[in-house]
Amino acid sequence: MAEWNAYYQNEDEEGEEEEGEHSGRDYKITGRDSLVFLVDASKEMFIKGEDGEPSNFDMTMQVVRTVYTSKIISSDKDLVALVFYGTEESKNPRNSFKHVYVYHDLSEPGAKRVQEVDALRGEKGAKLAAETIGSGETSLGDALWCCANLYSDIKLRLSHKRLMIFTCRDEPHGGDSVKDRQARTKASDLKETGVVIDLMHLMKPGGFDISLFFCDIVSPPEDESELGLQLQPSDKLEDLLKRVRAKELKKRALARLNLCLGEGINVAVGIYATAVAARKPGSIKLYRETNEPVRSKTRTFHTQTGSLLLPSEIKKAQYYGGKEIVMERDEVDAIKKFDDPGLFLIGFKPMEKLKLHHHIRPAVFLYPEEDEVKGSSCLFSALLKKCSERNVFALCRFISRRNYPPRFVALLPQNEELDEGKVQITPPGFNVIYLPFADDFRTLDPPQFPSASQTQVDKMKEIVSKLRFKYRSEGFENPVIQQHFRNLEALALDMMAPEEIEDLIMPKVDQIDQRLGPLVQEFKDLVYPAYYNPESKPAAKRKTADTGGGAEKKPKVELTEDELKAHMQNNTLVKLTVPVLKDACKQFGVRTTGTKKQELIDALIARLRS
Repeated sequence: MAEWNAYYQNEDEEGEEEEGEHSGRDYKITGRDSLVFLVDASKEMFIKGEDGEPSNFDMTMQVVRTVYTSKIISSDKDLVALVFYGTEESKNPRNSFKHVYVYHDLSEPGAKRVQEVDALRGEKGAKLAAETIGSGETSLGDALWCCANLYSDIKLRLSHKRLMIFTCRDEPHGGDSVKDRQARTKASDLKETGVVIDLMHLMKPGGFDISLFFCDIVSPPEDESELGLQLQPSDKLEDLLKRVRAKELKKRALARLNLCLGEGINVAVGIYATAVAARKPGSIKLYRETNEPVRSKTRTFHTQTGSLLLPSEIKKAQYYGGKEIVMERDEVDAIKKFDDPGLFLIGFKPMEKLKLHHHIRPAVFLYPEEDEVKGSSCLFSALLKKCSERNVFALCRFISRRNYPPRFVALLPQNEELDEGKVQITPPGFNVIYLPFADDFRTLDPPQFPSASQTQVDKMKEIVSKLRFKYRSEGFENPVIQQHFRNLEALALDMMAPEEIEDLIMPKVDQIDQRLGPLVQEFKDLVYPAYYNPESKPAAKRKTADTGGGAEKKPKVELTEDELKAHMQNNTLVKLTVPVLKDACKQFGVRTTGTKKQELIDALIARLRS
């Protein structure tokens, strides 16, 4: 998960904040994520399914391609690798292992790798795979050892290491106890070095029995919210993609802070972003001769002497009362610091006190961090349970980072939800709702329109009930962003034309007309007068002949002194237009030096009170 500023760039913050300072503990995640696909290349993987369904190998290659392209878009610095085991040919560093073929070593994904994976898909891909790698003996222990060497050869710092095994054989060694023991030993060595091993088992005739071998190979679930080891094998591409996406990304906290419930009672919590707006990536400047990225540097020079200014020589100033107030950087930091980062409990409020218009920016999610403070999960769970039982939310003061202004937030309890398969779909915790200050509220004077009759309201209710559907945000993709990345993909992969996308946000007119039937015309007959067509264009205004086609001037609006005093008492002078206020000033002989609306109002008020 990216830095906090990547999600909320222009909200109560300035660009001079130091990166990585999410909390008082200076918590920061460094390094890159890494993912190794270890794919079974046995003959069983190439058997097609019933009714022409793709083979397990073809589904796996589609998943690998999807992950490659998503990594290029979202996190192109992550490292990925593709390794086949059970092959006839051998290709690995120093060719130390037989029947292991390293198709892609551990490196950043690119367009060339996507093209190479595309070459292994479909019937032509299966034929190419048979010619290139073939199917031979299996030694999963050698394959895991080869993957361990891939990790050891990387000199970069890795924050997360994950290995995914794709196979449809629950006994890869056919009951060979020696090879089974070697594989279990090597898997244990990998897990001790921090590598998380996941099994993406695929459908096979007779079912896949994990207990025969793979239950000792894979890593246990990292936490309760993980999908864990799925007992049912995947027989569809959508199911396999869902499981891979749930595993490939490491859950990272935006910040880790203390939730203070009272004097000396602190709970360690992590802040997570559950939904983030997708944006187009920024353009990168390239050097025209080498096409390499350009690194820019900014230096500050004195305007009079031209000498280079050091950071310690740069001051900050602000004009107040006609004077220039100069401040040092330390003074600015001291002024901006209100308190240490964290959450401080103020009290509890009934749930009905929280209104919909109090939600002024995207919420974040609060979850306990047991590794930071022992007992945090127990106390956090007790607080969540009591808030849910009593239907209240916790009101807190929240400072997200050092030198950030405090905010009032509402901690909205959220209970755990499981689906039919006992898989968690909603985690337990608190949703952090940012509350507005008193200055954020405005007093609006909405225009008055005729009220609808009860018959019209009932007819519209009938229309709304016909058009209701269950909205799910994950069911709609941003067509602009999708088209943008399709165009980039077509350019990078030398495609003739970009892949067509479906604009899911466009209304389905035919389906709407079929559902509503005659209700639309009935509603029009109730609302619009006879012979009125709301879809017709308004008639063009006729030009006046005596003024040469120009618009007729509006007559001046003259207000009496009593009317102006009534406006002043009702605080409605601000509703008058600037020309009307100017005419009123001329009418009563009020001299004004400015032309702004507020200056005219102040001059009139002074005249009326005198």
